[in-house]
Amino acid sequence: MRRMIDSSFSFVRITVMKTALTLLTTFLMASLAPLTSAADAPAAKTETAIIGGGCFWCVEAQYLLVKGVKKVVSGYAGGKTENPTYEDICTGETGHAEVIQIEFDPAVISFKEIIDLFWDAHDPTSVTKEDMVKHGKLLPKGTAYQGNDYGTQYRSAIFYTSEEQKKIALASRDAAQKNWKDPIATEIAPLKKFYPAEDYHQNFKALNPNQGYVRAVVDPKTEKFKHTLEDKGKIKPEAK
Repeated sequence: MRRMIDSSFSFVRITVMKTALTLLTTFLMASLAPLTSAADAPAAKTETAIIGGGCFWCVEAQYLLVKGVKKVVSGYAGGKTENPTYEDICTGETGHAEVIQIEFDPAVISFKEIIDLFWDAHDPTSVTKEDMVKHGKLLPKGTAYQGNDYGTQYRSAIFYTSEEQKKIALASRDAAQKNWKDPIATEIAPLKKFYPAEDYHQNFKALNPNQGYVRAVVDPKTEKFKHTLEDKGKIKPEAK
């Protein structure tokens, strides 16, 4: 009987020791495993859109409010001059438009939604109806403008990077036309190359809140667009 009891106790001791050893091994392996953090997690896949709707200071400030937009870079696209400077752009002879490159999370906002909002961000029908002189310069009929900014560099434009983006942009334009009396004059063309603008143009509104043009033009356009985003549920929580 005693042998049986001793054997039982031995079996229990061995079982407990094995269990303890297993738990200890698991703990040690877990403690030696490399720590991961949010910074180490794979970044969400993003996509880009290139649009121009007049002065890029305005459009940049507007799209920085959009939920799902990760980054906005002001720049130039659509022209023939390589590596253009802002001074080159201001001549109106480079063929480039002032544009923004939008990096967005397609899980939060789609390319279609980015473009649908574009028609609310500016007047896509703005071209001169006749020859005119502005700022001492002759502007032929059909010259693009936004507000008091005249010239091809301020034209409305969407530069697509795939056939799918082209299809979406064209369909969105056609759907938006019913909201405008005049024809939408937006250029929809393939992107050849995007040139980032000079550093001082980036995040211009936030860094230059008291600048004259910002207070007179950028702020009112941004505030109007902000209300549109609120109505459509597309505004970033932190921008409310």
